[in-house]
Amino acid sequence: MEEMRINKYLAQKGYASRREIDRLIENGDIKVNGELVTPGQKVTEKDTITIKGKDFEKPTSDRKHYFLLHKPKSVLSSAKDDRGRRTVVDLIDCKDRVYPIGRLDFETEGAIILTNDGDVFNKVVHPKGEVYKEYYAMIKGDIKDKDLSRIAKGLLLEDGETLPAKTKILKRHTNKSEVMVAIREGRNRQIRRMFEAVKHPVIYLRREAIGKIRLGDLEVGKYRRLTSDEVKYLKSL
Repeated sequence: MEEMRINKYLAQKGYASRREIDRLIENGDIKVNGELVTPGQKVTEKDTITIKGKDFEKPTSDRKHYFLLHKPKSVLSSAKDDRGRRTVVDLIDCKDRVYPIGRLDFETEGAIILTNDGDVFNKVVHPKGEVYKEYYAMIKGDIKDKDLSRIAKGLLLEDGETLPAKTKILKRHTNKSEVMVAIREGRNRQIRRMFEAVKHPVIYLRREAIGKIRLGDLEVGKYRRLTSDEVKYLKSL
């Protein structure tokens, strides 16, 4: 019977991303056959795995799911919430466990992919993957070209310098601006913090695209399955 690293095994079974599983291992939340696991430990189908004291239930099928959701505001980009708040997973009607790839801020709308395919996670979220996430932002004030150029070149935030971004003015108003910005990082509240750094706080934010996968006319709170071409694109990254 084939042995497999536990983070890869659980990711392929649709429990969570490898990154999240590694965090659970570091926190001592995962046991195999009653013993705490170590990073890189291998398991087989015969092993008994418990996560946070509960037996891991293997999925009844190996079918992979890929969904694009238009996340509404006030919904968490996580698989579950200890405080009982609504999550993106609650909006997907799927018998198998799925989880979001990356995150969107609590008050940000837009495109988010949910899947039970752990192999595509790092390809989408890792900066080296060159997967740009495109956002529409309405910001306070009439932003100047020089400030937009600062964002494009990279800004020094409290957690380090941002990678170069793509920016474009869509429309200028007297007291607000509409802009497009695309980044290939996933730091917490990054878009909002970049605009705050140039004194133009965000009024409204929506993620329009993840690489070549676009939100299009998908309504807020609705979702669709990715097309076969979109799945191939994700796997080719």
